[in-house]
Amino acid sequence: MFELYFLGTSASAPSVQRGLPAQIVIHNEYRFLVDCGEGTQRQILRSRLGFRKINRLLVTHSHLDHILGIGGLVSTFLRWEAMEDLEIYAGKTALERIEDLLFRVVIRGAKAPFPIKLIPISEGVIIEEKGLKIKAFPVNHRGPDCFGFSFEEEGKRPFLAEKAEALQIPQGPWRRDLVNGQSTTLPDGRVIDPEQVLGEYETGTKFVIVGDTSETASLLEHCRKADGLVIEGTYLQTEVEMARQFSHLTAQDAALLAKEAEVKQLYITHISRRYRDKDVEKEAQSTFPNSTVVHDFDSFMIKHD
Repeated sequence: MFELYFLGTSASAPSVQRGLPAQIVIHNEYRFLVDCGEGTQRQILRSRLGFRKINRLLVTHSHLDHILGIGGLVSTFLRWEAMEDLEIYAGKTALERIEDLLFRVVIRGAKAPFPIKLIPISEGVIIEEKGLKIKAFPVNHRGPDCFGFSFEEEGKRPFLAEKAEALQIPQGPWRRDLVNGQSTTLPDGRVIDPEQVLGEYETGTKFVIVGDTSETASLLEHCRKADGLVIEGTYLQTEVEMARQFSHLTAQDAALLAKEAEVKQLYITHISRRYRDKDVEKEAQSTFPNSTVVHDFDSFMIKHD
């Protein structure tokens, strides 16, 4: 299960209602900030999530509306927050810009009180934690080194409490061993095998975030059967030519991808100020009913049923 918090949902420039792109993904004790548009630190404060444990930043691409907030966020961390370290994962082009922003402007030759690690990414697994893999995959937008991210929980076999009760397995380390797939010896001497109390294998939750993109064909397999998909829907289909000119999607494009990939829920962000939310949502839902146009400070639980 993942918790998803939208901090900024506007396209290219902020509006009165929407900040620039940023979202926080929470999985167990881990927090990941995906993109960091200008003003993100204030959005974090307004969300009441706080800065605690936000020490890993994933960047989709190098455009300024997705990275300018890193300067202010790091400046705040340097002065007020007790951080152990900060890890920034991005493509080569984005890292070059971020390095200039941090080390030529914000820090400017001074020694940071904690390590700042700029980690270049390529396609494949970039972070692996207990029961969680984060994969990067290439995305086509204006310029090189653009990426999307999939967050994938490890699957498991559920512990069947009713079978454990029937076998009179006591609470404690015996059940813990069985949950972990290990045989256990009960106090009465019986040996219980995990096969006796575990159900069929269940796929873990899969959740995908795509930043700006000009097309969806290359994304289809990466999004396949995701429980949640976050992707831009900057334009309406009436201005599809403008969408293509600036390498963005329409709401219909996003919805068609969600439908073809058999996604459970679609979250459309990066909304242009030129449209009303209800019109964007109407266009998406006409193709894929489980479409939601998101707003700043919206939050969702993403889980595999």
